[in-house]
Amino acid sequence: MYAIVEIAGQQFKVSKDRRIFVHRLAGEVGDKLTFDKVYLIENGNDIRVGMPVVEGGSVSASIMSHVRGDKVLVFKKKRRKGYQKMTGHRQDLTQILIEGIKAEGIEEDVVVESVNENIVEE
Repeated sequence: MYAIVEIAGQQFKVSKDRRIFVHRLAGEVGDKLTFDKVYLIENGNDIRVGMPVVEGGSVSASIMSHVRGDKVLVFKKKRRKGYQKMTGHRQDLTQILIEGIKAEGIEEDVVVESVNENIVEE
């Protein structure tokens, strides 16, 4: 089961127990969050596409940590003029853990063990 959800202005494909990094969110470590802008939910062969969002769809998550991303270097230069400028940037990120995906009429995944019918017992 997975969903396409908008978090902090960006769309992410999420599934249960997945950890993702998003732009910095307000809240402390351990806070529970609910995202209501769910654009698509897939559960096996049952696919629901919202127009624009899925009615009754939500994704629940919790904040794991607040971190900073890798440094991005920006280098500007004008040739033959002696102009060089280097700056850097580190994005503030929040790591969240997806705890569940809910929608009206869709239950969470039930793991079904497949049985190989071609096994011949002697």
